Amino acid sequence: MSNLQQTTASQCDIHKGCGAVQQIIHPKDKDLGGFSVRRALPNQQVRQVGPWIFFDHMGPATFAAGTGINVRPHPHINIATVTYLFHGEILHRDSIGSVQAIRPGDINLMVTGSGMVHSERERAEVHNSAHQLNGLQLWLALPEQDEETAPAFYHYPAATLPQRVLDGVPLRVMIGSAYGVTSPVKTFSSTLYVEAQLQQGQSLPLPEASERGLYVVNGEVSLKDTVIAEHDMAVLDATPNLRLTATRDSQIAIIGGDPLGHRYIDWNFVSSRQERIEQAKQQWREMTLPLIPGDDKEFIPYPTLTK
Repeated sequence: MSNLQQTTASQCDIHKGCGAVQQIIHPKDKDLGGFSVRRALPNQQVRQVGPWIFFDHMGPATFAAGTGINVRPHPHINIATVTYLFHGEILHRDSIGSVQAIRPGDINLMVTGSGMVHSERERAEVHNSAHQLNGLQLWLALPEQDEETAPAFYHYPAATLPQRVLDGVPLRVMIGSAYGVTSPVKTFSSTLYVEAQLQQGQSLPLPEASERGLYVVNGEVSLKDTVIAEHDMAVLDATPNLRLTATRDSQIAIIGGDPLGHRYIDWNFVSSRQERIEQAKQQWREMTLPLIPGDDKEFIPYPTLTK
């Protein structure tokens, strides 16, 4: 996890109009060799926002021909992962046999349930040309009764996700219901995920949820008198009738929903039960989890420094 600077709720209260903003999270860029990742969730102050327990912004990055994303097979349990790209392409493969390229505007939803292994690489046509990548990767906690569900993979092309223009602002509802439309993406609990693009001076009402996070992909927005800078996440309470305004041309992501209770996190393993984490670690060390057809020659080992 990258180091994070925090603005605490008590500090936030001294700023005029901070109100509904509980935290401002400032993820630091982590250079992975020409590729930048910033992690907004989890961190020391905020472990989850609603059911969302992990939020990474990868990129924007430009790769020369012959370089790019090459994430070897690795496991997950008891969560659903969400991948959404603004630019570029990633090739997903998993242990139930799915092979799917994700492109801008699509959503990949991987329900890992009782255990799933996947890799994230690139098609040869992409890898062998200069290319860009910019997108979000998120993890959703599953309700306890669904944590051990059978692994599944769902791909939703961009054309299937509802779009609206509200007060001149184009937006997309990727998961859940907001702005009078409902996404077809499968959910297990109250979940919200929206993307919008605002020109400077435009404003947008925020959809309501018991917990919300507002991430600025690029640009800058204000909420009452609180400025939320590029690559920052504002964690909000359930205050109704909130409206943000773009102080620069901006792209934002809004996440939220109902919290599902404490989750243990160890490397790629997440569960409501610590003993399940220990079991998954042992399964991966012994390589008894299902492998990926056609991509079973290498893997990411469990990190020995992780406790």
